[in-house]
Amino acid sequence: MVLLNTYEDRDEAENAESLISGKKRLASERDGTELIFNLFGQPSWNNLYKLKMFDLPLLKELIELRKANVDYDIVKHKEIITMLKFAANTFELDIPRHWL
Repeated sequence: MVLLNTYEDRDEAENAESLISGKKRLASERDGTELIFNLFGQPSWNNLYKLKMFDLPLLKELIELRKANVDYDIVKHKEIITMLKFAANTFELDIPRHWL
């Protein structure tokens, strides 16, 4: 398990925890006078998608447009892929070829 995301709101953190699959754990800690919630879990594209991280829902839409031979935002697609390269390196994941 690795740290997937940090939340300031307990309800938001618990909702995020309920969305992901595999081993998971929600841990709270004090940051000064504020309480923060760290979500630990299995790093997978599916879990990151469910957490709406790295613009993965938008990437899905862009890929569907591309498959349908409809104009799509190529610049935004490239930005997301650049971000995903960082995420893939951080979480030791491979970016699926059809996303590129």
